[in-house]
Amino acid sequence: MKLRVNHSQLLFLSRQTSGNFQKEGTLRVGRRETDLCEKFCRLRGNLFFILKKPGGKLEEVLLLERCEVKKLPDDDRRLSVMFPGGDPVVLLESGGSEDCLSWLAVLRDANGDALKRHIARLRRLISSHGGGGEEHLDDTGGGATSAAKVSPLHLSVECRGALAVAASRVTVQVCVIDTHTHTVRKYCCCQIVEGSDDSVFLTSVCFRGDYPLYRHSRIKVTVYHREEPTTHTTSSFLGFTSFSIGDLLRSKEPHVSLSLRTMDGVNEAGEVKVSRLQMEGETPPDHKCPALCDSLHSSFHDKENSPMMRAVLCAQVCKVYRFQTEDQRWLLVREQMSETPLSFSLPKQLLSALIQSHTSRVQEVKELGDLSPHWDGVRHDVIEHCDHLIGCYQETLAELDKLSASSCFKSSSSKSDKHLQFVPTNLHSQRMEVTGPDRTGVWYEVITVGAPADHHQAFKHGGLKKLLSKHTNHTDSSVSYSRDESSRARELLASVAQLQPLVFGLAEELLSVSLELSAARLQLVLDGLTQQTEQFVHALKDELVKSALLTIHGQRSPDGGHVHSNRLLCDDTPTNQEGRRDTEYDEEEWDRAWANVAMSLNCIVAMVDRLQGREDRPLEVMSSEQQEATGDTNSQNTASSSSSSSSSWQEQLLPLVVTLRDCVREAVGKARAAMTFVVLQGAAATTVAQGPAHVVQRRHAVFSQALSAVVCGFMLKLYGGLEDHDFLLQLHSVGLLVQFECLLSTYGDEVGMLEDMEVGVADLSRVAFTVTEAKSDDLLPTLRGAWAGLVVEVPLPSETFWSLPQEVRDGRLIRVHPVLFNIGINQQQSLAERFGDSSLQERVNQQSSERLRAYCSALPQTAGTRSLSDLLSSLDHSVESKKRKNVGVLWIAAMVCREVNGVRLTSCKSAKDRTAMSVTLEQCVLLRERHSLGRQHFSVALDCMRRDGCRMENVQKNIGSRKFAFSGVQLLTFPKLYRPPDGSFG
Repeated sequence: MKLRVNHSQLLFLSRQTSGNFQKEGTLRVGRRETDLCEKFCRLRGNLFFILKKPGGKLEEVLLLERCEVKKLPDDDRRLSVMFPGGDPVVLLESGGSEDCLSWLAVLRDANGDALKRHIARLRRLISSHGGGGEEHLDDTGGGATSAAKVSPLHLSVECRGALAVAASRVTVQVCVIDTHTHTVRKYCCCQIVEGSDDSVFLTSVCFRGDYPLYRHSRIKVTVYHREEPTTHTTSSFLGFTSFSIGDLLRSKEPHVSLSLRTMDGVNEAGEVKVSRLQMEGETPPDHKCPALCDSLHSSFHDKENSPMMRAVLCAQVCKVYRFQTEDQRWLLVREQMSETPLSFSLPKQLLSALIQSHTSRVQEVKELGDLSPHWDGVRHDVIEHCDHLIGCYQETLAELDKLSASSCFKSSSSKSDKHLQFVPTNLHSQRMEVTGPDRTGVWYEVITVGAPADHHQAFKHGGLKKLLSKHTNHTDSSVSYSRDESSRARELLASVAQLQPLVFGLAEELLSVSLELSAARLQLVLDGLTQQTEQFVHALKDELVKSALLTIHGQRSPDGGHVHSNRLLCDDTPTNQEGRRDTEYDEEEWDRAWANVAMSLNCIVAMVDRLQGREDRPLEVMSSEQQEATGDTNSQNTASSSSSSSSSWQEQLLPLVVTLRDCVREAVGKARAAMTFVVLQGAAATTVAQGPAHVVQRRHAVFSQALSAVVCGFMLKLYGGLEDHDFLLQLHSVGLLVQFECLLSTYGDEVGMLEDMEVGVADLSRVAFTVTEAKSDDLLPTLRGAWAGLVVEVPLPSETFWSLPQEVRDGRLIRVHPVLFNIGINQQQSLAERFGDSSLQERVNQQSSERLRAYCSALPQTAGTRSLSDLLSSLDHSVESKKRKNVGVLWIAAMVCREVNGVRLTSCKSAKDRTAMSVTLEQCVLLRERHSLGRQHFSVALDCMRRDGCRMENVQKNIGSRKFAFSGVQLLTFPKLYRPPDGSFG
C-alpha cells in the first residue's frame, strides 16, 4: 500500500538520536531470500526505518499497521512481515535467535491496537490503586483520614542553561505525583512565553483551590525541545526534575533551585528555579509574561462539574492566564472551550419530529378517500413531496445514529458531508472566567459555530433567501389553515360520511313502512330519520365551511376554475342545482343549503302528521329564520302534499323524500368540497407551497444548525442566571434575545451562506423554550411540536426547579427573538465594497437593528435604560453610516446583547479563523473595560490568547495544524485588531 508522505519529515525522524527509538540495529532485509541485504533498521512508534547504514541514506519506511509479524518456523533468526492487499512479504534476518525474539516482540506491539491495549491496562492499574487518588493517608500515619489540601498555588518555573534555542520551541510538562497512592497525574503542558535571554525560559502554572494537591505531593517538571516547529509532532527530551510541595511551602526562600537532569538521572542539563507567586501580593514577579497553562485534567468548581453542565458541555479544553491590571494587581483568567452533545442530539430530534409530521400529513390526505382528478392531483403532489423528504430524513437519521455515539463535533472539513447537513459545523462554547482582587468567578460566554448554511447543496444558485423568493410570489394571496382548522375539517368530513348513508337509509325505510299503513311503525322510523337529519344539519352549521366556500370562489380563475397553492388549476367548483356555474357567489348560499335539508325534513314530518290526522302538529326543527330563508320551497312542498291528499301514503311521501335526498346530496357536495379544500390547502401550505423538496430540506438543515447553537447558548445562560430573579422574570415576560455576529463577506459563495443564515436565524422565531422538572438523571433538552411551532423543553433537577419563580415553573413559553448582524472583514469583502454589492449586508443589519430596538423597548424600565438607549442610538448611527468594514456595528450590538442578558453567537464560514479573531478580541475588551486590564498589556494579552489559547486548539482539531488560514497579503485587508500575531498564521 502506497501512502502520500512528507519525505523531508520522514528523513528528519529517521536521523534523530538513539533515545527516540524503541529499538535499532543491523538486520538483513529483503522481499526474497536471495535478495537479503544488510541494512540499519530503526523502530519508532509504528514506523520501521530502513537505512543503508547508520546515519546513511533512508531507503524505505514501513508503516506497521494492519500487518502480521511472524517468526519463520524453519529458521529461528528470521521474521516475516505480511501486509494485506497483496503487498510482498518483507523478510528480516537478525544475527541471533535472542535478537530475533526481541525484534519480534517490539514489532508486534508497534501498532495502534497494541497501544490501545496498553492504555486500557494502565487505566485498570490506576483504577486498582484507589480511583485516581481522591483518598489519601495523613502524613502522620494516624489512620485513614483525608490529607490536608493545599490552598490555590501559583508557580513560576524558570529554566536556565537547558539549550540555546528559541523559547517558542521549548515545552514544559508538569505532573503531580501522589506519594501515598503512587499515582501520576499529568496536569499541564506549558509553552514558554518569554525569557530574559536565549538560555532562560519562563512559564507559570496555576493549581486551582479545588485541585487534589497535598503537602505530600511531588511535582515533576520535564523539559522538551520541539525539533520540528512546522509539524509540532516530534520533540526530544532535555531533562527533568522534581520537588515536594511540602518543601516548597516550608522554604524560607522565595524560590527553590533544582538541577535539571538527563534521562539517566546522572548528568545535569540545566537549572530549574521554582517560585511561589502571590496573586494579590505587594511585590509582583520580575518577569512580564502572562501565565499560560493548558489544563488537560484540571478539576473545576462543583457548579462547573455539575450534572447540568455535563449535559451541555463535553471535551473541554482549558487555558489559564495571569494579566496585570492598571493598579499593578493580578487577574487570573481561565479560558474554556467545550464541545456539546447537542451538536448531534438536537438535529436527531428535529429529524424525528419532521419525519413524524410528514408521515401524519400523508396519512391525513390519504384518508380523504376518492377525490376528483383535480383534488387528487393536489393530494398526489403532497404525498410525493412528503415521501421524498421522509426518505431523505430517515437516511440522514440512520447515519447520525451511527456517528453520534462516538462524537460531539463536526469539523470544518466535514461541512459538505451529505449526512451531516443538519449538524452544526465546529460548534463550541467559548467561556471565560475572571478572578481578580475585587471580583471572583465572573463568567462570560459566547457560542461559536460555522455560519448555518447548506454546504452540501452548495451555492451555485444562491442561498435560501434567493431560492425562496422564486416560490413565494404565487402564495402571497393564498389562504393557509391552522392544524386545528384542518382537524375540524377532517372531523366534519368523517361526520358527513357517516351521517349521509344513515339519512338515506332511513328515508328509504320510511317509504317502505308507508306501504304497511301502520301509524306506529311509521312514527318510529320518522323519529329515527328526524334525529339523524338534525345531527347532520348541526354538523353542517360550521362557519369553517362557509369561509372555505367563499375562499374557493375568491381564488377562482377567470375561466371558472381556481388555482391552488401548488399552482394546480381546479375546475370542480360547486355548481348550482341547474348545473350552471355560479357567476356571482351569494354569501348566504351555504346557509340556504343546510336550511333546505331542515325544511325538507319538516315537510316530511308535516305530511306524516297529516296522514295520521294530526295536521296541526307544530314544525319543531324549523326556526322562523329558516322559514323566511326557504319560504318558496315550503310553499311548493306544502302545495304538493295538498294536491296528493287522496293518494296512498307512499305516493304522497315519495316526492318529499326525493327532495330531502337532493338537498342532503347538494349540502354534502358543497361541504365535502370546502373541507377537502381546507385539508389539502393546509397540507400544501406546509409542503409543496414552501418550494421544491430540495429547498425545504435546505431550510430544515440550516435551521437545525442554528437551533443547536441557540439551545446550547440558552442552557448556559439559564444555568448562570438561576439565582437572578430579574433575569428569570425577563425570560417569561419578554423572551430571550439571541444575537448572531457574523463575519461573512458579500462576495462569491459567502453571499449564499449569508442568505442561508438570514433565513435560518429568522426561522428561530418559531421556537420557544420551557423549563420543566427532570424526571430522571437525563438532563438533555427535548424537542416537541411541529415545524410551525417547536418547543424545546429544558429539564432541571427537582431542587433547582422548585427554586425558580412560579411563572417559570408554570411552564410558560419563553419566546426567542433572533437578530443577525454581519460585517465582512476579509479581502473578499474589500472586493465587494469596491466592485460588487453589499446591499444584503446593509439590509440584514438594518432589519436586525429595528428588531433589537423593539425588543429593548419591551423590557421593564431599569436604572440602565438610559445607557441602553445611548447604545441603541450609536448602533443606529453605525448601521446607517457607509463606513467600510464597520466592525463597530458588531461591537455595539454585542454590548447591547450583554446589557440585556442575551445569548451571543459568533460565526464565520467555519468558526475557525475569523471567529477566533473576534472571540479573542471580545475577551480582551471585556478584561479591559470590566476588569481594568492594563492598557499596555492589552496587545500582549490579545496576542497570547490567539497564539497559545483555546482557539489555536480549535484550529488544530479542525485541520490538524496550529496555523490560522490567513496569508500575509490577506491580512493587509483586515481591520488591525483582527490580525493574528506573527508566526500564528500561514
